[in-house]
Amino acid sequence: MEAVDLLYDRLFSMAPQLRPLFRGDAPEQKRMLMAVLGTAVAGLGRLDKLKPTLSALGRRHAGYGIEPEHYRVFGDALIWSLEQHLADALTPAIRQAWVEAYAELAAAMIDAADEAEPAGSNVDRPEGD
Repeated sequence: MEAVDLLYDRLFSMAPQLRPLFRGDAPEQKRMLMAVLGTAVAGLGRLDKLKPTLSALGRRHAGYGIEPEHYRVFGDALIWSLEQHLADALTPAIRQAWVEAYAELAAAMIDAADEAEPAGSNVDRPEGD
């Protein structure tokens, strides 16, 4: 899980304001991230089949307070951590494939989050709205 540790360290150094959004069991979050990335990479050629999972993740992350701009910062941290972990094995072509893959995954999650109700949006809402 060295790459995931690098990722989170980089993310929080780039955007310390995001740290409070990551509550709970850190080892479990890291395990889930690795599982999601593995599933996403395996299913990239079948993005339509991944769409329901990505949509659910996007809605859930919106509920945690994740905003669209956070996906860019996370993507930058992800690519940086891959560069550090893989070194020369991360060729320019592989790096570009990761950049494009992450952009597609993030876009699907952001689209679903945009369709979801904002966190707390049903609080103090007058009837009829």
